[in-house]
Amino acid sequence: MKIIEVKTRTPELISCLLLLWERSVRATHLFLSDDEIQSIKTYVPQALNGIPHLVVAEDEAGQPAAFMGIENGTLEMLFVSPEKRGKGLRKGLIQYGIKNHAVRRVTANEQNPQARGFYEHMGFQVYKRTDLDGQGNPYPLLYMSL
Repeated sequence: MKIIEVKTRTPELISCLLLLWERSVRATHLFLSDDEIQSIKTYVPQALNGIPHLVVAEDEAGQPAAFMGIENGTLEMLFVSPEKRGKGLRKGLIQYGIKNHAVRRVTANEQNPQARGFYEHMGFQVYKRTDLDGQGNPYPLLYMSL
């Protein structure tokens, strides 16, 4: 795995990460309907372009296999290609974020128990829960910190 801090966000990279995002969400966010995924997808390019620190893990072929976005010590996004899950990419990215960007906080969907379990394994603990997500949808969020 090669970790790269993205300096130039080309349309091609954003398109590639958008596809990776959708495949990852379909594999892990089983509580979302297809219509909900398509609706959220319209905002993802803006999020990818706007996040201060965009970090990509490339596979052996130099293709994005996972990515994360960080802002002010908070992990705002972390997505892994379904076929690359279980290969240490999430752990490698989180460790990179903690070391290089002082990541201390993350928010996870309560309905994604694998994410919660992973973050707890990495040392994060829930300090707050909300009934709604940031857009007011009925998806409880868990706010976690190291």
